[in-house]
Amino acid sequence: MATVAIPTSAPASARVLLPAFTLWWREVVRFYRQKARVVGVILSPLLFWIVIGSGFGASFRSGEAAGQRSYLDFFYPGTLVMIVLFTAIFTMMSVIEDRNEGFLLSVMVAPVPRAAIVLGKVLGGTTLAAIQGLIFLVFSPLVGIHMTAGSFALIALTVFLVAFALTALGFAIAWPLDSTQAFHAIINLFLIPLWMLSGSLFPVSKASAWIRWLMYINPLTYGVEALRTLMYPDAPSSFSFDFSLTASILTLVLFALFMFGLAFVLVNRRTTKPAA
Repeated sequence: MATVAIPTSAPASARVLLPAFTLWWREVVRFYRQKARVVGVILSPLLFWIVIGSGFGASFRSGEAAGQRSYLDFFYPGTLVMIVLFTAIFTMMSVIEDRNEGFLLSVMVAPVPRAAIVLGKVLGGTTLAAIQGLIFLVFSPLVGIHMTAGSFALIALTVFLVAFALTALGFAIAWPLDSTQAFHAIINLFLIPLWMLSGSLFPVSKASAWIRWLMYINPLTYGVEALRTLMYPDAPSSFSFDFSLTASILTLVLFALFMFGLAFVLVNRRTTKPAA
C-alpha cells in the first residue's frame, strides 16, 4: 500500500489533519464494503422498533395530554439512538482488529501525533453512525413526524453529537483491549443498559425513584429527549421537570467533549503494554 511521507517542517495542523482524514476515509470505505454490516445495522433496530413497538402498543399509555402518541411513535427516537449506538460502538471494534492485524503498530510508529489517531477513528465512526441514523428518518412520516428545514438541522446536530460521544466512548473502551470477546462482554454489561435507561423504552417520569435518578445521570437520556422534543413538539415531556432543548444539547456537547478527552488521554498514556 502506498504511503505518504509528511515532512517534519509541515504545519502542526497538516500533521494532524492529513493522517486523521486518511483514517477517517479508511473507516468509511471499510464499513460500506461489508454489506452485511450495513444491512444488519438498519434492519435489526427496524425489526426491534416494529415488534417491540407493536407489542407494547396496547399496554402503553402516555396520558391524556395534548400531543399524545402511540408507543410506536414514542419508541421511534429511541430506535434511532439504538442505530447510532450499534454503528458507533461496533465500528470502534476495528481498533482491536487493527491491533491484531498489525496495522495499529504501523500507525503508532509513524511520525504523526497521536491526536490524529483519535480524531480520524472517532470522526470515521461518527460519520458512519450519523449517516445510518439519518437514513432511518425516511420512516418518520409513518409516525406522523413532519420536519422543517430548521428542525431537521437540529435533529442532524443532535444525532451527530450522540454519534460523536458514543464513538469516542467505544474508542476508549476498545483501546486497552486486545480481544473482541471482551469488547462484546463490556457492551452487554454496560452499553445496552445505558441505552435502556435513556428514556428510549419508557418515560423518565414513569420510572421508579431510583431508576429515575440513574436515567437523570445518563447523558444518553438527554439525546433521546432532545430528539423526542424536536420530532413531537406538542407532546408532553417525558421528564418530571422542565428541561429545555438547549440544555439537552449542551449536555450532549459536554458528554461528547468529555468522551473525546478521555479517548485522547488513554491513547497518550504511557504503558508497558505493546500497542499491537
